[in-house]
Amino acid sequence: MTVNQFPDATIEVDGKTYLYFGGTSYLGMATHPEFHNLLFNGIKIWGTAYGSSRNSNVKLSVYQKAEKLLAMNVGAEAALTVSSGTLAGKLVIDYLAKSHVQFYHYPKTHPAILQNSSLPLFIDGQLNPRLTDGVEEAVVIAADALLSMAVKPTDFDFLDAVSSSKKITLLIDESHSLGIVGAKGYGVFSTVNHPKIVQKVMISSLTKAYGCSGGMIAASKKFIEDIQSDTVFISASGMNPIFLQAFFDAQDLLQSQLLKLRNNLNFLLADKALSSLFHYDKDYPVIYCQSHVIFNFLKSKGIIITNFKYPNYDTMMNRIVISANHTLSDLEQLKLALTEFQKETLH
Repeated sequence: MTVNQFPDATIEVDGKTYLYFGGTSYLGMATHPEFHNLLFNGIKIWGTAYGSSRNSNVKLSVYQKAEKLLAMNVGAEAALTVSSGTLAGKLVIDYLAKSHVQFYHYPKTHPAILQNSSLPLFIDGQLNPRLTDGVEEAVVIAADALLSMAVKPTDFDFLDAVSSSKKITLLIDESHSLGIVGAKGYGVFSTVNHPKIVQKVMISSLTKAYGCSGGMIAASKKFIEDIQSDTVFISASGMNPIFLQAFFDAQDLLQSQLLKLRNNLNFLLADKALSSLFHYDKDYPVIYCQSHVIFNFLKSKGIIITNFKYPNYDTMMNRIVISANHTLSDLEQLKLALTEFQKETLH
C-alpha cells in the first residue's frame, strides 16, 4: 500500500483512516511538533544539506559536539556519524576485513554487519567448533543487540564457551535497541563485557527511535580515527547536520517520549496475557504474531500493522509496533481487537 503522508498513530489508505501500529518510529520523533521546531532551527543554522567531505579543511562544529554526546550516552570512547546505518556497517566490516580473516555471525544477523564469508556462530544448536579449538587467531563476531524478530536483548553468554585462544572483536548492531532499551534508552553496548573481548564496536541507525536520518559507529578512539581515514568515509558526504543539531537539542524531549512509550507499554501489556501466537515482552514496543491471518483481521478492525517478507526470515513478518505517540484510546482499541482475535483463533 502506498500512502501520501508519514504514518504516525494513524494512517490513511484508499481514503480511509486506520490506526497505525507499524513502522520503527518508536519514540514518535518523526512527527513530533517540538522535534520539527528543532529541525527548523537546525536549517537556519546549517542550511538544508552539507554535501562535503568530513575531512574537508572547513569543518562543522555540530559533528564534534553531537558525536561526543553519542559516545558518552552509549558508553564508548568515541563515536562517528555517517549518512546511514547500513553505511556504518559497511565501513566497519570492510575495515575489519583488512586485519581479520575469520568472521562469525549470530543467527538472523542484519545484512548490514554480515561479511560475505562469515560463518554461522552456531551449528545444530552448538557453538561453531572452530571457535572452541586451540588455534590462536583474531576473530570477529557480529550480532544484533536485538534481533528484528526478537523482543529481548541478545544473550552474549555464549562467549564463555569460546576458546581463550581467540581474540574477539565483537560487532553489535543497535538499530532496534538504541533509544528504547536500557534505563535511559542508551542501548546495551556498555553492558556487554567479557574478558575474551579485545575490541568492541557498535553500529546503529539513528533513523528509527531518534527520527534522525543517519547512522553511527562507536568504538575506541583509535578505531574511530582509523575509520575517519578510510577512503569511503573521506569521499562521502557526512550525515545531514540539521539532524545532529536537533538530536543534540532534543535530549530532554527524547527522555520524555521514552517515558510516554513505557507508560503505553505498561497500559497495554501489564494486565494482558497474550496467547502463544504472540511473541512479546512488556519492556519492548513490538509484538510479533505468527498467524498468517492477523494482518487482515486487524485491518478489518481499523488497524494496520507491519506485514512484509524480511530478507533473512522464512515467513511473512507481522509486527505490531507501539509508539510514544499512541493515545490510551488507540491502545484500548488494539487491546479489544487482540482479545477478539484470540477468542476466534482459540475456539
